[in-house]
Amino acid sequence: MKTILNVVWLVLCGLWMCLAYFLAGLVLFVTVIGIPFGIAAFRIGMYALWPFGYTAVERRDAGAGSFVGNILWVILAGWWLALGHIVTGVLLCLTVIGIPFGIANFKLIPLSLMPLGKEIVPTDEPFAVR
Repeated sequence: MKTILNVVWLVLCGLWMCLAYFLAGLVLFVTVIGIPFGIAAFRIGMYALWPFGYTAVERRDAGAGSFVGNILWVILAGWWLALGHIVTGVLLCLTVIGIPFGIANFKLIPLSLMPLGKEIVPTDEPFAVR
């Protein structure tokens, strides 16, 4: 079932959101300071490409640096990626078939705003310690 959901997701919005995250990552890679943010953008881009069967969990070893980094992330890229999820989610919710995918888009908004200090794990092991 996860595979079917992921394929439909890929066609409806996954590919476009993944490309948006990859574009943000490439732009952030231009500066040395932006490299950690670019890595986070690529990580979330892969999650946005194939989200069903995975979940985002808090990293226990994340500290104050991830909080400061998340504030910079929101300013640099997070707000427009979250806006992309909002617009896509609203458009998907206009159709009956798209409602679950619209809701999934809305669930990605917190991760698109605050990606640092989070880890993406399979749902089979949501509390895995890495």
